Amino acid sequence: QVQLEESGGGLVQVGGSLRLSCAASGRTFSRYAMGWFRQAPGKERECVAAISKSGGATSYADSVKGRFTISRDNAKNTMYLQMNGLKPEDTAVYYCAATNGGFATMYPYLYDYWGQGTQVTVSS
Repeated sequence: QVQLEESGGGLVQVGGSLRLSCAASGRTFSRYAMGWFRQAPGKERECVAAISKSGGATSYADSVKGRFTISRDNAKNTMYLQMNGLKPEDTAVYYCAATNGGFATMYPYLYDYWGQGTQVTVSS
């Protein structure tokens, strides 16, 4: 199995930027498709972006298209989420996840491994 650890969260003002990282250890990172999810208080966990094993295919939630960019570096066993133009509604705990499925799916139930999450707070 693979272990995942997020970092890079914090407090940022509206319109600011953050870059989240997800470091993987354990089994070969490149065998997993990956995703970034978020969960705000009282809301369901939602996928904001997903990326294929090679990084050649990506998917985004409509709410973040044009603002967030998902990427991965298989040589460094790390995935990233560059977040620009942050809004108060982006405030949430952000999780990275890995799926054995191989495709850049946005369905949480298809993911097998999860990190502990990192808090992102956007203040107005």
